[in-house]
Amino acid sequence: MKFDIMRDRLLNGLNDVMKAVSSKTTIPILTGIKIDVTEEGLFLTGSDADITIQTFIPVEEDGDQLINITETGSIVLQARMFNEIVRKLPTNDVEIEVVNGLQTHIRSGKSEFHLIGSDASEYPLLPEVSADGSFSLPADLLKSIIRETVFAVAASESRPVLTGVNWQIQDDELVCVATDSHRLARRKTKLEQVPTDVNSVVIPGKSLNELNKVLEDSTNPVQIVITSQQVLFKTENVLFFSRLLEGNYPDTTRLIPAEFKTNVTINGKSLLQAIDRASLLAREDRNNVVRFETFEGNIVEISSNSPEIGKVEEQIQVEALDGENLKISFSAKYMMEALKAIDGQDVIIQFTGAMRPFILRSVIDDAILQLILPVRTY
Repeated sequence: MKFDIMRDRLLNGLNDVMKAVSSKTTIPILTGIKIDVTEEGLFLTGSDADITIQTFIPVEEDGDQLINITETGSIVLQARMFNEIVRKLPTNDVEIEVVNGLQTHIRSGKSEFHLIGSDASEYPLLPEVSADGSFSLPADLLKSIIRETVFAVAASESRPVLTGVNWQIQDDELVCVATDSHRLARRKTKLEQVPTDVNSVVIPGKSLNELNKVLEDSTNPVQIVITSQQVLFKTENVLFFSRLLEGNYPDTTRLIPAEFKTNVTINGKSLLQAIDRASLLAREDRNNVVRFETFEGNIVEISSNSPEIGKVEEQIQVEALDGENLKISFSAKYMMEALKAIDGQDVIIQFTGAMRPFILRSVIDDAILQLILPVRTY
């Protein structure tokens, strides 16, 4: 195997596949990156057995020659070391050559590295995924869906299925739900193509966070293929596979209240900033709790106190307030994350009482719904 490649293009590809490589893997070959050189170009693959990312660099793009291939072939190189070497090479021209089976030479300018690779035939094959029943979403929309739900997955592994986001196909909608049993985030999206052979899967939150990074600069549509054990996200030059979580995701629809006693319409940004200020004094041992109280004249008060430090009170004029007066306490962190997901728009907050879950929605549409359980302080 022998080829020349532009260093910056090689680094871009490595940046993507390195997101799947873990130093904690129990399978030694997965500490490496698989390099396949074919007549079409270069394939780089990284995996930790849960996530597998493959990126492709074509021989030429838009008339520019990116790779000169002298001889095709495959090798697995130690991921961290190879990535560091490429990052620190002195020029943008890189030559990689494999001789005597596994001896790998990396040359750039007057610098030359010699690495011992591993046999590429020992590297696991990509998961089998047939493209039946696939659908696609614009990259920007997919990134929004992830950002608006994934923060609410459970951090603890005590109920593994809650560490993922439940994706359900209902009629012509994709409904994505995350909950850690103290709060819930739901995002609905209309689909143009509806897959018929899948209706509910749970995608690990960790996988979605890594996918979000891979899609950072992407604006093209992402093709999504879901099977019983894997999901594949496919962009122009990247394949992102993730295993799915096993187990039944709880039915969350019954958690969402249908009737409300107090409705508050408020500017999301000003509420977020007020809670941020109040949380400065919120007692750490109380899980950062702030209080929310309604008053006559469309006023709500955000407050928090800490006997050792002091207290803070701030009143906000709201756009609309109807129903019963209310005093409620909640986690500042949960409320701020919910408001960030709705992204600074005007929000309507609907309460069913001081100790019942309450929901937040955008005034504009109900594609995003956030639910939070209050904290008992009164």
